[in-house]
Amino acid sequence: MEVINTIGRRKTSVARLYMQPGNGSITINKKAVEKYFPSEILQTIVKQPLTLINEEGNYDLKINVDGGGVKGQAEAIRLAVARALVSINDEHRPPLKKEGFLTRDPRMVERKKYGRRKARRAFQFSKR
Repeated sequence: MEVINTIGRRKTSVARLYMQPGNGSITINKKAVEKYFPSEILQTIVKQPLTLINEEGNYDLKINVDGGGVKGQAEAIRLAVARALVSINDEHRPPLKKEGFLTRDPRMVERKKYGRRKARRAFQFSKR
């Protein structure tokens, strides 16, 4: 089997994933997942699709991620991993879709408008 290439996005984060059969190593921006995401919660988010379908330790993941914060990056990686697993085997689609791992979360930060302090925060009103 050749290398599978997928992309995942969340907020302003973009994750490009290269997946191939292997022993389960996960490399993010040329660092081990434990070094890149010291938080156990973020490591769990990255591995969720693999653990759901019991494929943990069967594939090597090489990930390039850019933009956003750590939470957005972890969720972008999760989407990319889920898409890669579906491209390998269509039988993985129903459980991944049920958990919501194949849905691109469309929520983004609202842009700041002119004449206001933030996106919606107006200046304090003074009656007198």
